[in-house]
Amino acid sequence: MAKGILDVGDNSFDSEILQAETPAVVDFWAPWCGPCKAIGPIVEDLAGTYGDQVKFAKCNVDDNPVTPGKYGIKAIPTLIFFKDGKVVNQITGMVAKSKLEDTLKGIL
Repeated sequence: MAKGILDVGDNSFDSEILQAETPAVVDFWAPWCGPCKAIGPIVEDLAGTYGDQVKFAKCNVDDNPVTPGKYGIKAIPTLIFFKDGKVVNQITGMVAKSKLEDTLKGIL
């Protein structure tokens, strides 16, 4: 996992994300997903910039089927933005870094 990005799963999701004291962004992905690989470096870059204000995490949907099901994820990559344990925004698919950055600024 990249520096500053947690690897979360079905067992750690609640404690790491829902109970986080800061806003959190979770990248739901799979190793075989091309767009997931493309958006990964953008998420890493944002983690480098906003990592002191926002918790960044990745959740492999193949290894952790319960959590994506709980949030109705049907396509990946899907990034879900959490604040105070609640979903505040969701973006599915490959998007520009500026769109992700604008969403982050909106929750801060």
